[in-house]
Order: sequence, then structure tokens, then C-alpha cells
Amino acid sequence: MTQDEQKRAAAAAAIQYVPVGSIVGVGTGSTANYFIDELAKIKHKIEGAVASSNVTAQRLKNHGIEVLDLNTVTDLPVYIDGADEITKHLHMIKGGGGALTREKIVSAVARKFICIADQSKLVDVLGAFPLPIEVIPMARSYVAREITYLGGHPALRQDFVTDNGNIILDVHGLQILNPVELETTLNQLTGVVTNGLFARKAANTLLLGTDHSVETITI
Repeated sequence: MTQDEQKRAAAAAAIQYVPVGSIVGVGTGSTANYFIDELAKIKHKIEGAVASSNVTAQRLKNHGIEVLDLNTVTDLPVYIDGADEITKHLHMIKGGGGALTREKIVSAVARKFICIADQSKLVDVLGAFPLPIEVIPMARSYVAREITYLGGHPALRQDFVTDNGNIILDVHGLQILNPVELETTLNQLTGVVTNGLFARKAANTLLLGTDHSVETITI
């Protein structure tokens, strides 16, 4: 299968994790878009969805799926989203699309996080993909300096503003051997909204599209 076919297969496999009559948390990105297309086929069986970005919300609405405010939702059984990198321990780097903060909020509320990805996203060590960090604009230089002290090489994502009105620093040159520790360290920097490491609350299950099938990895 091609990479896109692997994404589609993983997205289709995720439908089995959507309870009938439930509200579904939906991520952002190319693989999440394939999931939205699959979700549209069973939209009559769900109550609605919570979106992790404005782009996702619009795609859901275009399919006729009701988009709900997370603050009105008392139970979110599942959140389904892709990853930019993921390990066998189901630690992830996310945020290539810039929606990391809302993705992290929705995944925190959900009882289960199902990651859908093609096989190129599975890595032994995180860090080849630049780590996104959402930063309040006035803290950009300060946070960049602190990241440099930690061994990273931050670069401002040009011409990009998050849905929350903030900037993204993409951090290159990291080999992330302890993602839980680094996630905590970065989040403690004043001016950081959050970073793209999803390790303290990792995915529960990975549906990995491969050349021949969709593999299920659970921890």
C-alpha cells in the first residue's frame, strides 16, 4: 500500500472504536482527515464530535457532523488522531499542523486515545521530526534561549499563528530519550503554552497502516 492508502486503512480501522451514540474527539492533520471522511459514513450513529482545530471543525461541519464545544461535554469516550512520530511505547510527537494545544486538551478529556498512522511514523527514538512548541509571542526569545540551553535548535514557524493566537517554535536537533521528563521540563518554561510531546499521557492504542494490513499495538 502507498502511504496514503496506509493512512486510509488505519482511519477506517478506527471506526470500530467509536461507540454508538457517543461524542467523538477528532484530531487534526491528513490522517485525521481520512478518519473524518470515514466518520461521515456513520454520522447517524453518533451524537457529534469535538474538534481539535478550526480546520477540523469545518471539515466535520462540511460532512454534516455536529461540532460540540468541549465545555458542554461531560463524557468523551474516545479521541482519534494521527502523529508525526510515535514509538513502540506509544509516546508521540504531534503538532506538525500547529494544533498541539487543543489536541492535548481534547486527548486529556477523552477516556481513550486511539492513534492512527502510517508505518513511516513509527520510530525507535523521537526527535527526527522537529518538536513543535506553542509559545506566547512576547516570550519567543526567552523560550528560544532556554531551549538552546537544553540542546535544541529552535526555529520560528514562519507566517503561522495558532488557533489560540500564539506562535510555534519548531525545535530541531533533539534525540528524545526520556520524553516524559522533557515534556515536563518544557512545559515549565514561562511563556510555553504546551509542547508537542504526548508522553505523560500517551496513546492507548496505535493502529498502524503497513504495506499489507493494519497492525494494532496496545500498551
